[in-house]
Amino acid sequence: MSYRIGLVGKPSVGKSTFFNAATMNDVPEGAYPFTTIDPSVGEAYVRTDCAAPEFDEECQPSVGVCEHGTRFVPVKLVDVAGLVPGAHEGRGLGNQFLTDLNETDVLVHVVDFSGTTDIEGEATEGHDPREDIDFLEAELDAWYLDILEKGVERYETQHVADVDPEDVLGEQLSAFGIKPAEIKQVVLSLGLAVTPTEWDADEKEELAREIRKRTKPMVVAANKMDTPAAQENWDEITSDPDYDHLEFVPVSAHAEKALKNAKEQDAVDYTPGDDDFEITADLPAEKEQGLEQIREFVTEFDGTGVQKALEAATFDVLGLKAVFPGTASGDWTKGPFRDCFLLPEDATAEDFAYHLHSDIGDGFLHGIDCRDERQVGSDTVLDHRDVVEVVSTNQ
Repeated sequence: MSYRIGLVGKPSVGKSTFFNAATMNDVPEGAYPFTTIDPSVGEAYVRTDCAAPEFDEECQPSVGVCEHGTRFVPVKLVDVAGLVPGAHEGRGLGNQFLTDLNETDVLVHVVDFSGTTDIEGEATEGHDPREDIDFLEAELDAWYLDILEKGVERYETQHVADVDPEDVLGEQLSAFGIKPAEIKQVVLSLGLAVTPTEWDADEKEELAREIRKRTKPMVVAANKMDTPAAQENWDEITSDPDYDHLEFVPVSAHAEKALKNAKEQDAVDYTPGDDDFEITADLPAEKEQGLEQIREFVTEFDGTGVQKALEAATFDVLGLKAVFPGTASGDWTKGPFRDCFLLPEDATAEDFAYHLHSDIGDGFLHGIDCRDERQVGSDTVLDHRDVVEVVSTNQ
């Protein structure tokens, strides 16, 4: 499978610029609401150290690339239609936004930390970015609450003795990818009554919010951090305990796009995510000065932040791990290290076999850890950057 990162945020915060910088696609950018109407889907990449050098091999990626020992593994990036307050009631492009959003595994919320766009996405000064963070979470919570309440109503109309509440709620909330057992776990963790009819309005809101946090985890991409106002807001917001549940990444989508454009023109030597670059061409003084300003930002903030935001969503929030198919014998018939796959953090050797192909999974015998040629069983949980050969009757 290919994991899908949803890029969300109000209009005019640089969301499409972020998308273009990450994917090098050409979608419209503009300082006006609803530049993005239909969701744009592109291929972005997350980084991991390539395993090939440990085996004295030079990898031959079938997808993605490898630069200087860093493997770029593809993920899907979805630039979702602009969001405004009231989306859960259908305002703006709300219904479409929520539908598109539900097709994603994790969210990157692009927020204008410079405070130069108001809550509607119109130009202003001195806007508090916390309002943007709060309204997105509030919109999602209201959406979840509406669906949860429908589930509670369904439970009330059924013969209580014949059904378990988590099964009814699980069916109602199935679109969010949460299972009945997980709903029961959340209910118990919050100390709520087992029976939904006993929940008051505040308890329903609390439950909806917790389910949302678990099924739509989020990273905040603090965009336009190359401005003094954004840096002041960063210090204040990231130290606010009300936002301890969120991960923040300082970002300049404009800087990333400029560096990738310059790389395409052979003007710089730059690997996405690096904290520096080399100017490799004679440039007009104005362009060179612009690149030097970008250099000041990327060296101070350890990169432009675009790669870091994607990787925070993939590895830190979703907890995914990269696994390489390998060969213990050293026989790379199709070329060494052609593939690298992203798997859930609890994925086992047998899960990896099924990820490669259902037939390989059906015939799974055992795996081989190619680093030490150790046999691993079906329930062995794999580690990040493992290199595994699958032995199956169906190969």
